[in-house]
Amino acid sequence: MGTITRTFANNITTSGVFKPTAFNNASFDNVTAVPSGAVEGGNMVLLSTQTASGSSSISFTTGIDSTYKEYMFIFNNIHPSTNAGKFRLILSTDGGSSYGVATTTNFFEALVDESGSAATVRYENGDHVALSTSAFPISTGIGSDNDECLSGFLHLFEPSSSTFAKHFLTSTNLANGSGTTYTVSTRVGGYVNTTSAINAVQFSLSLGNIDAGTIQMFGIL
Repeated sequence: MGTITRTFANNITTSGVFKPTAFNNASFDNVTAVPSGAVEGGNMVLLSTQTASGSSSISFTTGIDSTYKEYMFIFNNIHPSTNAGKFRLILSTDGGSSYGVATTTNFFEALVDESGSAATVRYENGDHVALSTSAFPISTGIGSDNDECLSGFLHLFEPSSSTFAKHFLTSTNLANGSGTTYTVSTRVGGYVNTTSAINAVQFSLSLGNIDAGTIQMFGIL
């Protein structure tokens, strides 16, 4: 009896929520649904998907509200029409009628060439912004060869808060657009300097159009 009690206790958090390890059976007989929040870690709810086709920008102007405290955008195979265009982000407080809320970021990248002989990690001083109201980079230049693209994600935290600035984190990986091909991982973090709700986001490239690729928006429970 003691062993059963200890096993049960080890699968519950201190707040009384079941951990994922509590559910280790491949089938749930007679169980039709697990209530939201019953499993530690939450769920991703797909809200919208947009597909690029020679697009100057991709905007999400609906669905970003107080329903979720976190939103996640996943970039799949973003292919540029022009070599070395940087993937960019800009945000809005009026549903996309206008963009350009003052934003501050930092920007790091790690890269290695195809031979594995050249590798570095560095802070990209020229790609960070300070209270910028223009679209700002969340990647370095993407290669435009047929097999080159960018993939990654953006986390936007509690965009509907009326108390705090809005924080975000991005992570991307790409094949770069220089003479020597590198795989480049970028990490950008920042905040939008407003207590107004952020309710729209827009993605674009610093050069040319987004030739192909998809962006999915998820709400995080």
